[in-house]
Amino acid sequence: MNLRESRTTFKEVYAAIRKQAPPHHFEFHEPFWVLITTIMSHRTKDEVTDAAARGLFQKYHDAEGLAGANYEDVLAIISRVGFSKVKAARVIEAARMVVNDFHGSVPPSLDELTRIPGVGRKTANVVLADAFGKPAIAVDTHVFRIAARIGWAPAKTPDETEKRLMKIVPEDMWVGFNPVMVEFGKKICRPVGPKCSECLINSICEYGRKKLAKN
Repeated sequence: MNLRESRTTFKEVYAAIRKQAPPHHFEFHEPFWVLITTIMSHRTKDEVTDAAARGLFQKYHDAEGLAGANYEDVLAIISRVGFSKVKAARVIEAARMVVNDFHGSVPPSLDELTRIPGVGRKTANVVLADAFGKPAIAVDTHVFRIAARIGWAPAKTPDETEKRLMKIVPEDMWVGFNPVMVEFGKKICRPVGPKCSECLINSICEYGRKKLAKN
């Protein structure tokens, strides 16, 4: 039995997920630093990403400061971030584009955000939802994994997952959806060793039911 075959509503499942998801830590709320932090976050632990973002903020303060930064200086600050050599160039380039193309302010639209090198739909949607409070669903590895396991959106790509979730998740719940799922994914629905026995929705999760049946 999966979610679509059960009588459990999305809101009931999501309420159970929120109950088990710890509060999400937001290092920044200002759009530019949300953008830079999210660009650096791919395949990097949150605490490492946040420390790197704090280091950049303390040295450069804003988009104009980072736009004029020296590559080697930026690389030294974010050296612990995954793919740091690539990301050092990307954050400088992103800052320069914000300054030169968007008059120093991060644009609040998906189309404009995805013009920035290194910014895909996931990063853009994080910025829209977390920095601007605009309805958007960011599909990172946690959302992609959990949505497939539960049966909300068993898809092959993050873009397809996003499209399916947009049909399932009420729009007034899009803001905050990603942070909740991220924390639930770190604490309960982990990529390795998920805590299915502790999960409040294991009765309607096909993945959880199969895993528990084997034990």
